[in-house]
Amino acid sequence: MKILHIIRNVNPEAGGALENVLQQSKAFEVLGWQGEILSLDSPDEPWVIANPVKTHAVGIRSPLYKRLINVVPWLRYGYTPHLVPWLRAHVCEYDLVIVNGLWNYCAFGALRGLRKETTPYVVYTHGMLDPWFRKTYPVKYFIKQIFWWLSEGRLMSGASAAIFTTEEERLLARNEFWPWRVRDERVVPYGIADVGGDRQAHVAAFRTAFPDLEKRRFLLFLSRIHPKKGVDILIQAFGSLARAYPDVDIVIGGPDEIGLRKNLEELAESQGVARRVHWLGMLRGGVKWGAYLAADAFVLPSHSENYGIVVAEALACGMPVLITDKVNIWREIEASGAGLVSLDELAEFTRILRKFLEMSDREREQMGLHARAAFLRYFDIKVVSEKLVELLRELTIRNSQFGTT
Repeated sequence: MKILHIIRNVNPEAGGALENVLQQSKAFEVLGWQGEILSLDSPDEPWVIANPVKTHAVGIRSPLYKRLINVVPWLRYGYTPHLVPWLRAHVCEYDLVIVNGLWNYCAFGALRGLRKETTPYVVYTHGMLDPWFRKTYPVKYFIKQIFWWLSEGRLMSGASAAIFTTEEERLLARNEFWPWRVRDERVVPYGIADVGGDRQAHVAAFRTAFPDLEKRRFLLFLSRIHPKKGVDILIQAFGSLARAYPDVDIVIGGPDEIGLRKNLEELAESQGVARRVHWLGMLRGGVKWGAYLAADAFVLPSHSENYGIVVAEALACGMPVLITDKVNIWREIEASGAGLVSLDELAEFTRILRKFLEMSDREREQMGLHARAAFLRYFDIKVVSEKLVELLRELTIRNSQFGTT
C-alpha cells in the first residue's frame, strides 16, 4: 500500500503533527507499505533535504517570499500554485491520502486537488478544532468560520473519515464549526518509538551541553513557547514555591516561535526566579532524551493540547508528568497514576507542583514506574500503529467495494 501525507511543512520545529507523520511512516515500512510526504516547503529548505521520509516539496522558491513570510502573517497560510497541479497529476499513484491539519493551504489545496479523484482521503485534525481558540481568539474564530464554509468544512465532509488523537478531542471538536458534516469519526492516538540508544550516554550528552545544570535538580518543560502552553502559569507557580525548594530549578526547552520569551523572562525576574529558570532553545537527539531522563518530572500546564506528544516522550523515559486537564490524554495519565493533573488555573497547578515536590523519593520513583507502564500500554508506536493500519485497510477496502461519493 502507498500512502501520501499532506502537511504544512517538515521543519523539525513544527511540533507533534510532523513527528506523528514520521513515526507512522516508520511503522508502514515494517509492513512493506510506502509512506511519502507532500509539503508546502520550498524544495531547497535544509529540513526537506534532510527529512528521512521521501518528501515532495511544492512551495515557492523565491528568497523574497521566504523573507516576507516571517513578517506578513497571512503569508504563513502557505499558498503555492504548485500543490493542486501536483496532486491532480500524481494522486492516482497512491492508495490513500492523509491530510494533516487545517487552517492552511494544505486544506484548501487538498480540497481542490482531491475532490474529483477516486483516491480516498482522511483528515487528521491534530487538535485544530479545540474550543480554546474560539474563547481566546474570537475574531480569528469568526475568520475561521468563513474558511470552514469555503474549504475546511467541505474538505471534512468529503473525507472517508476524520481522525482525532483522543476521545476528548473528538467530543470537543463536534459542532465547533457549522455545519458539522463528517461521514466517520475515528480515534487513533499519536504513537512514538521507544527511547533508543544508551540512556546514560543521553544524560551525559545533556550534561555536557548544559554544564550549569550538572548538579541541579529540575522540572522540565519541553514544547513550543506559545501562549496556549501555559509557560506563564509554570513560572508563576514556581515563583510562589521556589523559596521553599532551593535545590529545584525550571528548565524550558523549545522554539520561541512568536517572540514570547522576552516577556516570560521579565515575568521570571518579577517573581525573583530568573536565575533558576533556564532557557535551552530547541533540543534534539540524544540531548533531548537526556533532558527528559535527567529531570525529576515533566511539566506542561497547557491551556489547550490535543495530545501532547512530548508527554508521551516523557512517559517513555519513565518520567512523572504534571499537566492540566486541557491536555487531552489527561484521563490516561490520571488512571495510570503516571502523574498529577490539575485544572487549568494557576492555583490548581501550584497545588500539584507543591504536591509533587513534597513527595518522597520512593513515591516519585513509583510514579515513574507507572509512567513507563502507561507509555507501553497507550503510546508505544507498536501498539498505536496497529490501530491506524486497521483503519486504513478498512477504508481502502470500503472504497474499492463502494467507490467514493
